[in-house]
Amino acid sequence: MKWEGHEQSDRVEDRRGMGAGGGMRGPGGGGRKLGLGAIVVALVAGWLFGINPMTVLGLLGGEGGLAGGAPTSQTPPAGAAAPLQDKPAVFTSTVFKDTERVWTQLFQAAGSRYEAPTLVLFRGATPTACGSGNSAMGPFYCPGDGQIYIDLDFFDTLSRRLGAPGDFAQAYVIAHEVAHHVQNLMGVTGKVDALRGRSSQAQQNAMSVRVELQADCLAGVWAHHSQRSKGWLEPGDIEEGLRAAAQIGDDTLQKASQGHVVPESFTHGTSAQRVSWFRRGLEGGSIAQCDTFARAR
Repeated sequence: MKWEGHEQSDRVEDRRGMGAGGGMRGPGGGGRKLGLGAIVVALVAGWLFGINPMTVLGLLGGEGGLAGGAPTSQTPPAGAAAPLQDKPAVFTSTVFKDTERVWTQLFQAAGSRYEAPTLVLFRGATPTACGSGNSAMGPFYCPGDGQIYIDLDFFDTLSRRLGAPGDFAQAYVIAHEVAHHVQNLMGVTGKVDALRGRSSQAQQNAMSVRVELQADCLAGVWAHHSQRSKGWLEPGDIEEGLRAAAQIGDDTLQKASQGHVVPESFTHGTSAQRVSWFRRGLEGGSIAQCDTFARAR
């Protein structure tokens, strides 16, 4: 992916040198100390079961039940003003800038206005409007403050532990989280949340699958328009993105973690579904093709 030299975003907040900022309690801070096992549970829950990972860490740490997406009184610190210098951060900021460009154009074409999110880089833990964010959660979007959070060490996890190396695999992850913001702006997030309280657990899981598959498709839509205008993808890049989508399918993750799959617990979709919807957006480039709620797949 020929990304070097392209414009970076001015909507990236770098908190990596600021520590936890009061977001997570330490061993003596009143909550239970979280061991490696608890962190793994939070990571699996966030990616696999559709549970707000901040809620999982809060419960495991004795913090009480933080409602997913509910604003709290925590005030995030101001980010560092210095320009980003390290390669992973510059890459992330460059891809993020291109999502701003593409979605601004697509919203304008639809007669609407795109309100870009902020991307927060952090290390370890950080406060958010959805509760305390921890690096073990992987990248996540908080609708409470309209911000995307990522500890860049996750990209190493994506490559080494999840078997999805490559810069476009990382770009897919960024675009997927941006897609959740797009869903929020489109009203999808609010409608789904309103339905959850009147639905069974099985129905809630099914809705979560459709939300995640739509985000995969929208990530593909971004990639389609980005490549058309910039031509920065190289041979093998598309395969990297498809591999990343496949490696985080519910069936693949469940089989790797517990040796068997439980389809009724799926909340993100199978590997085949995630690849299919990402490819649909990538090849068609149309938001209208991403209506996972109207299509059975």
